[in-house]
Amino acid sequence: MTTTYDGTPSAADTAAADGARPRRRDVQGTKRLAALLLSPTLLVLALVIGYPVLAGFRESLYARGEGLDANGFVVQGERFVGLDNYTAIFHGDRGDAFWNAFGNTTFFTVTTVVLETVIGVAMALIMQQAFRGRGFVRASILVPWAIPTAISGLLWRWIFQADGAANAVLRHQVLWTADGFQAKMAVVIAEVWKTSPFIGLLVLAGLQMIPRDVYEAARVDGAGPVQQFWRITLPLVKPALLVAVLFRMLDVLRMFDLPAVLIGVNQKSVETLTMIAWFEASNLRYGSAAAYATILFLYIALIAYLFVKLLGADIIGEARQHTKRPRRNRPVKGKRKKVTA
Repeated sequence: MTTTYDGTPSAADTAAADGARPRRRDVQGTKRLAALLLSPTLLVLALVIGYPVLAGFRESLYARGEGLDANGFVVQGERFVGLDNYTAIFHGDRGDAFWNAFGNTTFFTVTTVVLETVIGVAMALIMQQAFRGRGFVRASILVPWAIPTAISGLLWRWIFQADGAANAVLRHQVLWTADGFQAKMAVVIAEVWKTSPFIGLLVLAGLQMIPRDVYEAARVDGAGPVQQFWRITLPLVKPALLVAVLFRMLDVLRMFDLPAVLIGVNQKSVETLTMIAWFEASNLRYGSAAAYATILFLYIALIAYLFVKLLGADIIGEARQHTKRPRRNRPVKGKRKKVTA
């Protein structure tokens, strides 16, 4: 049988094309409505986040107080210095203080996040088990996270006193709150104790979304508890775990209140980038403080970008699956063709 056609659209194709036009209008209308409803939130975010960031960067390009201009005359008030506030950070005494604070910030971030992740996952696995008193255990685990950070710092300062509970348990005299490596360990212990339940709570939410049938099938196949954890639990709970770790990293990178209350300010062993920025601002050196804050902002943004890109943290709450939209059948225009069957 031989059929010939000249590419003229049929009635079915014409009806399908006409039906697609209102659908496109509906999609465009939905997008406009969504943009209109989101505009107040975006405006608030621009005022709360965008304006302070731009104002801080602008402040970092100026200096206040007395100084000399290019002609040697004394200039008072605010004057434009360009990138001098940034270059001064990396030279002399300021350079030593900056790299010390940078190292402390990175050390606290890596150490506390690793320990909190391990302890938080263990907490989640315990809280998921069915046993008597599970509700009480969940509530008691979340208590440290609910305590304000300043109160937590005062509590641990009392524990780490020379005659406190920590030395009584160790039966050894350690000056925890003095400047030194032991002060770093005190901050790490207090931070891990307080924020491990946060990771445990988010991981527990991810564990409860895993169907029990998966574990039953794994048991039938002969998988033990360790194999179930590495092959089932950890891959399926990975989205929630990555989001929790990312939030904790961003929180520790701007740490200020816990070391300030527990150890004190101007202590080199626990001084962070946020504490240096605060110290500069308290001495009315707002340009230098803004430069420190801008560098910290860029550092945090870089860490967050690399974490999302390399590990694929799903920070918007949905897994992105890039699928191509099916193309609509369009009428084929062309020369007359012959199909032989």
